[in-house]
Amino acid sequence: MGSAIKCEPTHNVGFISTRLAGTDGVSLETTKWVQVFKNQGYRCFFLAGDLDWPPECSYVLKEAHFQHPDIRDIYQSCFGVRQRGRFITDKIHELKQKIKDHLYRFVEKFQIDLIVPQNALTIPLNLPLGIALAEYISETGMPTIAHHHDFFWERNQFLTNAVWEYLNMAFPPHLPSVKHVVINSSASNQLSLRTGISSTIIPNVMDFDNPPPALPGTASCPVRTDQPTDDYALDVRESLGIAADELLILQPTRVVKRKGIEHAIELVHRLGMKAKLVISHASGDEGYDYEQRVREYSKLMGVDTRFVANIINEKRGTTKNGRKIYTLADIYPHADLVTYPSNFEGFGNAFLEAIYFCKPIVVNTYSIYTLDIKPKGFSVIEIDGYVSEETVRKTRKVLTDSELRSKMVRHNYETAKRCFSFAILEQKLKGLISDSADCLT
Repeated sequence: MGSAIKCEPTHNVGFISTRLAGTDGVSLETTKWVQVFKNQGYRCFFLAGDLDWPPECSYVLKEAHFQHPDIRDIYQSCFGVRQRGRFITDKIHELKQKIKDHLYRFVEKFQIDLIVPQNALTIPLNLPLGIALAEYISETGMPTIAHHHDFFWERNQFLTNAVWEYLNMAFPPHLPSVKHVVINSSASNQLSLRTGISSTIIPNVMDFDNPPPALPGTASCPVRTDQPTDDYALDVRESLGIAADELLILQPTRVVKRKGIEHAIELVHRLGMKAKLVISHASGDEGYDYEQRVREYSKLMGVDTRFVANIINEKRGTTKNGRKIYTLADIYPHADLVTYPSNFEGFGNAFLEAIYFCKPIVVNTYSIYTLDIKPKGFSVIEIDGYVSEETVRKTRKVLTDSELRSKMVRHNYETAKRCFSFAILEQKLKGLISDSADCLT
């Protein structure tokens, strides 16, 4: 392909990642970017190892997935060690070449004018994919907007490795046709300091111009009037085993160590109110030791913690035994409180989701929240590494004072609409596309 977008009525954009399926942060943000691109008249196509997108715009490449056996073998042979065998080098280059050939076919098949790697040039879970992308961009001058979510230097497990030359080359690459996007100011600073690469900060966003429909009798924020309330999820509390006089406290995250779920358990225990803690997602690919820890701590603290990942998915449906499957958007309207006590987040999708669904939130003061979110002026319940008596008191007050709660969530919604809406994303993407191309639609 040439180095510039052709002057045609509609341009084709290719999103490339290891996985663009499910409810992980990268997949969710990609969906939002796609919506904005489509609103501007662009056609969107996708290459990844796992895709939720329609077949007519998808290019499934198994070797792109970080869980592909060969890719996992490379990963395990290159991280946590300081030296790699020559056969691993050969394997990296063999797979890199195969993936690069598919990149050329993907671009040719869909006549791609601009590519948007989603975290594939950022975190080295798939070394061959990142190297192949860097070489492809260098060989073609393809206009590229690289969307970075998690840099390798932000995660301890990547710091001991035997592939520094590849990390410096491709994660991310310093190439003239690549525009770099990061999701927070700390990442922008570190990228510049470590590589000399300048970047655009585009935070995670939500469609605050289109509020969700509210449950009957629960509206505290702007609600949609262009569609009736969906009856599908009216039985969520019953399905989760939440009694009418119980609080539903939602922890809308995976069960991984950095989510700090012990804090949520302690808070529920110290509230002294009838409540259940509902954890929406499973442990995933990071193991189950921490989930066992959470289960044991819940028992120790006498907190009824529900692990409901089996009935929450990105799409509605039924389980094999006939239980109704809900989306996370079905669960949020029923929550009385959202807990988000993470120790580290690249940005914080769950924070914005809680604001979008007009729910009060308890948030740990992780670094990106402190730098990029708190200064906007949100009204939330904070914990600073531990649950204090003041945290408990304020949480109890918010849960029992409906006027205070309504004022809080309305303020938060308007603040997020101003700072983290699709309009912000659209404005910044327009500038990047203009810089990446010779002409615009």
